[in-house]
Amino acid sequence: MARAVNGTISRRRRKKVLDMAKGYRSIRSRAFRKARESVEKGLCYAYRDRRTKKRNFRRLWIARINAAVRAEGLTYSQFIHGLKKANIELDRKVLSNLAIYNADSFKVLTQTARTQLSSV
Repeated sequence: MARAVNGTISRRRRKKVLDMAKGYRSIRSRAFRKARESVEKGLCYAYRDRRTKKRNFRRLWIARINAAVRAEGLTYSQFIHGLKKANIELDRKVLSNLAIYNADSFKVLTQTARTQLSSV
């Protein structure tokens, strides 16, 4: 009786890695060893950057809010403090979208924050 060498399972495993390496250049998309190294590294980057993306977007939103608020004569920290005192709970993503696409509403928010700060 012939010895079983697990051929179908090995082929399936290699095919899975090579399919994930599609789009890579040169030997990285054709040779299993190089493809496996590239795919593993790519998966590590993907895992890491799913977390980094959240940080980067928060920084972007804060920069946009800060720019819009400074045009109204406040700083970012004063603005956020004023909103907290006014019990306005909008996250930074919504605030930055308001600053970009709905300037009138954002102006009302800055005035509200300013009145809360001056009422101390």
